[in-house]
Amino acid sequence: MEITPLVAADRPLIQAYGDGAFRIQGRQHAGSLILLPDQIVPWSGDLTAEGLAPVLAVADAVEILIIGCGATMTQVPPDLRRVLRDHGIVPEPMDTGAGCRTWNVLLVEDRRVAAALTAL
Repeated sequence: MEITPLVAADRPLIQAYGDGAFRIQGRQHAGSLILLPDQIVPWSGDLTAEGLAPVLAVADAVEILIIGCGATMTQVPPDLRRVLRDHGIVPEPMDTGAGCRTWNVLLVEDRRVAAALTAL
């Protein structure tokens, strides 16, 4: 019985994370990342509007931003929360492991999601 969800081959599902990297679609990506349904961008880890510029550039295509904060969840700075909400984006901070799992679920559901994930 096949239980693998049907997902377009070009969708960047996270297969593994740890040791400062992520494995996505069979490829290793070192460091923190911003994930969009159609691209993977290196991320400085900067929780500012400037640091999340790739997400804001496609704000019309994003309704949820998963923020993988590392080993533990931290709060999104109020000024960044306002900027995101002004762009119609709801920030969802969580630890990176939960962020990876949530990204995969929302991607399979074809939701309008982006993720900014701090490497562990």
